[in-house]
Amino acid sequence: MKNTIKVERARRDMTQQQLADLAGVSRQTINYIETQHYMPSAALVLKISEIFDMTVNELFTLEESDRE
Repeated sequence: MKNTIKVERARRDMTQQQLADLAGVSRQTINYIETQHYMPSAALVLKISEIFDMTVNELFTLEESDRE
């Protein structure tokens, strides 16, 4: 699953730590999500989308391999 979290953070001049604090997770978790090494829970996906005031589909997209 791809995501645009890093891009959205940059647009808002937000650090990984700031997003982590708002989402209630570690900075490392945000890094793992951004680099696609961790699949976040549905609750965390919703929380991040609320923080950015965007829909889940605007932030996260399925890759072909995810559809199989």
